[in-house]
Amino acid sequence: MDLFISATLVFFLFFLVYKSFATRIYRLPPSPAVSFPIIGHLHLLKRPLHRRLHRLSQISGNPIFSLKLGIRRAVVVSSPDLVEECFTKNDIIFSNRPHVLLDKYVGYDHTTTIGAPHGDHWRSLRRIVALELLSTAPLNGFLHIRVDEIRHLLSNLEKASRLGFSRVALRPRLFELTFNVMIRMIAGKRYFTQEQEGEQGKFLELIKQVFDLAQSAHPQDFLPFLQWIDFRGFQKKIISLSKQLDGFFQHLIDEHRQEKKNTMIGHLLSLQESQPELYTDKIIMGLIMNMLLGGTDTSASTMEWAMSLLVNHPHVLEKARKELDSQVGLHRLINEEDLSNLPYLQNIISETFRLCPPAPLLVPRRSSKDCVVGGYDIPRDTTLFINAWAIHRDSNVWDEPTVFNPDRFGSDVQVERNKLMPFGMGRRSCPGSGLGKRIVGLTLGCLIQCFEWERTTAELVKLDEGAGLTMPKLVPLEVMCRPREVMYEVLQQVISQA
Repeated sequence: MDLFISATLVFFLFFLVYKSFATRIYRLPPSPAVSFPIIGHLHLLKRPLHRRLHRLSQISGNPIFSLKLGIRRAVVVSSPDLVEECFTKNDIIFSNRPHVLLDKYVGYDHTTTIGAPHGDHWRSLRRIVALELLSTAPLNGFLHIRVDEIRHLLSNLEKASRLGFSRVALRPRLFELTFNVMIRMIAGKRYFTQEQEGEQGKFLELIKQVFDLAQSAHPQDFLPFLQWIDFRGFQKKIISLSKQLDGFFQHLIDEHRQEKKNTMIGHLLSLQESQPELYTDKIIMGLIMNMLLGGTDTSASTMEWAMSLLVNHPHVLEKARKELDSQVGLHRLINEEDLSNLPYLQNIISETFRLCPPAPLLVPRRSSKDCVVGGYDIPRDTTLFINAWAIHRDSNVWDEPTVFNPDRFGSDVQVERNKLMPFGMGRRSCPGSGLGKRIVGLTLGCLIQCFEWERTTAELVKLDEGAGLTMPKLVPLEVMCRPREVMYEVLQQVISQA
């Protein structure tokens, strides 16, 4: 027995020595503070996260730094040059996503466009989205939906302010617009009005729960032992949520099987007939979820930020209105074909994207193998955060970076993609950027063209950011609004068509 114990101890010591020599010693990016046992640097994270990470970058004195978040290692990058290095030389390595519990249950076990690992399956999904759903031809085919929903918005605003300047809350109206555009493209029906009842109300409540959960980080993703005890009942909640959503999505798919419709679901079901192994119901449900998550809150939030910035800068608003009056006129609404002839409006949108990016930390990536960034070793399975918000406000990149100045995007200015990246970069950049730009451009153009806008008080609208991955305003925007007299006849035509 003593001989056996001695042999076991020798073997164990040999194994430890071997591991110590075999384990690679990494030259990691610096950390801004000492890591605590178990939780690592989780205690350092505060909301809004993009501002906190920017502050930690300043503390570390380096545009790249590392964190230990529970069992996970993370690297935060806040430099255009390092972003270029991540998404050119190392783009394939950083083409995976970190696994999170929400994506496991609501994202069909990491098999959707957003959460799937880089590989053949993801490439197939990306091709479906880029070619079958969001390419120029299908987007042009759904133009009438965008126009119709904008008419509903304009009609509702006119009714609310026809007696003169009236106070209006823009956030719920903009969310209604973007949600309706997406759900009508997907399923051919309006699911969102101010009156929410029955099945419609239940569906909307489920979608809002997904938005709320997707906007936050959850302790279980960094400390797996919390999953074993189901900390705060989180797993039970998302499992129930996923089952209910599956029921609604399956109902939409079955409806389309019975009645052929010219929608995204209808198109996917027609492809399912010839390629059933690729276009399964599960894949279609995942695409529906991704479209709703990626195309609703981001566009609504961008337009709310843009209107906040415009009422704080009336001279910019007036300059944009003069451009619209000159290029479009006073006898018709702006249309999507006009957008290319409205450079100042495009500059306003670009400047809004710069100051208020829809994803200030982009969507996190995960390294599939060891690599080097900025001269530092990045081990496999490291989560990568790109602080686009910090880069967009970097004084080494932009003159007067905190000032709202659309003129910085003049016709002779070419901005490098690693300096302005509202839709990300590389293979996993947002495939819906074209749709987002169309919705934001056309909606903002109509709001500026048809209405006068003022702040509710003499004080500037506060631009504080709330918590969330899409950086919502902390205080929802309320503004004074009234129809422009010179656009009266056009608005009456809009009301009759809405």
